[in-house]
Amino acid sequence: MKDFFSWHFRRSFVSVIHLFVGVVYCLVSWAVGLPKRAPIDSNLLKLLIPVAVCHGLGHVTSNVSFAAVAVSFTHTIKALEPFFNAAASQFILGQSIPITLWLSLAPVVIGVSMASLTELSFNWTGFISAMISNISFTYRSIYSKKAMTDMDSTNVYAYISIIALFVCIPPALIFEGPQLLKHGFNDAIAKVGMTKFISDLFWVGMFYHLYNQLATNTLERVAPLTHAVGNVLKRVFVIGFSIIVFGNKISTQTGIGTAVAIAGVAAYSFIKAKMEEEKRVS
Repeated sequence: MKDFFSWHFRRSFVSVIHLFVGVVYCLVSWAVGLPKRAPIDSNLLKLLIPVAVCHGLGHVTSNVSFAAVAVSFTHTIKALEPFFNAAASQFILGQSIPITLWLSLAPVVIGVSMASLTELSFNWTGFISAMISNISFTYRSIYSKKAMTDMDSTNVYAYISIIALFVCIPPALIFEGPQLLKHGFNDAIAKVGMTKFISDLFWVGMFYHLYNQLATNTLERVAPLTHAVGNVLKRVFVIGFSIIVFGNKISTQTGIGTAVAIAGVAAYSFIKAKMEEEKRVS
């Protein structure tokens, strides 16, 4: 557990930089009127704070997991997110989840379990962090549903990013600040050079923000089934890309488990999306 917290605080500064880049992008976009900034009041702020806290925590723990284990394994664990969403919807929001949806999640749980048992890069830090990220993003979804407003998705995500940045700065400064000033910055710059150090932080932060903004915008504009297909294909692409590019070695059982988990996510997404479409039609 001590190792887990050590990893957590070592990665929080990187997460703050990512959020900071996204916030600068939002402020510049507002300054040029693309989009026009939507006003925010105290009531909306109270609704968005829990969303932003979950967003920040989910991002930090994702970075911890990416640093601790193979990227492909983190995304395999994060395939469990629909399971947490279903559980939270039924037991927290009181929504009835059909048995067909629960059955479609069984392959996800089984596949992730298979992959975890023989994953070559497995360690508890990476596993626990990915699970916390799942729970955080689940609660982010729940609070987002409660924060129903007429504000467009781009402005909503911009405010969430700003609040999340202010939430993440204090722990990063308290737990990592002294170490970064003493060793962290100098060690990183000595290893990769100042230019690459800054550019890598900038581009990862920019892509992270644009990805989340695009995902939010897409969900607002397309049918649930289309969005579900995109989510499944995204995870398949990321896992495959990480194995090919980073040379992540996986066992046969891990590969089978990952495939089973992704298939379960696909089945769950299709069933849920069709149910939502039927509700809209009726």
